[in-house]
Amino acid sequence: MMTEAAGRRVHVIQGEFKVINDPNIVLSTILGSCVAACMRDPVIGIGGMNHFLLPGSATSNSSGDATRYGVHLMELLINGLLKQGARRDRLEAKIFGGAKTIARFSNVGEQNAAFARQFLLDEGIRIVGESTGGEHGRKLEYWPSSGRARQYALTGMEAQRAMQMDQRPAPVPKPVESSIEFF
Repeated sequence: MMTEAAGRRVHVIQGEFKVINDPNIVLSTILGSCVAACMRDPVIGIGGMNHFLLPGSATSNSSGDATRYGVHLMELLINGLLKQGARRDRLEAKIFGGAKTIARFSNVGEQNAAFARQFLLDEGIRIVGESTGGEHGRKLEYWPSSGRARQYALTGMEAQRAMQMDQRPAPVPKPVESSIEFF
C-alpha cells in the first residue's frame, strides 16, 4: 500500500471539484482569495475538494458562469459525494484560502471564507478544520480518505502566481459532441 506522501496528485483548478475514493490520491490546489472546501465521509473514506472564486451564486446581473461561485461548487461537491455513497449526516469539512492578496482591493477572500462557513452551517455539515484569511496565498494538499490536509504559505513569485490564478477566468466547458449534424 502506498503511503500518503507517495500518492498520485490530482490538481483542482478554479471552478472545479473532484470526488475521490482512492486512498492513494492526494488532491492539490493553489489558493489566493479563492476558497477550497474539502469534505469527506470518514466512515467510507470518500472525499473531495472544490475551488471557488466568488461567494454566493451567479445572478442575472453578473457576468461569468456558475462555476466561479461558491453555491454551485459546494452543491456539486456534496452531490458528488452522495452519489459515491457518502451520507450527509457523516460529512465533515475543512476550509482553506480566502487571503487578502491585494491590500487596496475589497476583501473578497474574507467574503469567500464567511460564505463557506455559513453554507456548511446551514447544511448541517461539521467543520473540523479551517485555515483562512491572511495576506498570502496557499498551496493545499488534501488526502480525502484520511482527511489529512497540509498547506504551504506562498510568498514572492508563488504568491503572485496564486493571485493571477484567482483573477483568470474559469475554463469554458467544451460542448458535448452529439451525433446530430446540422446543415
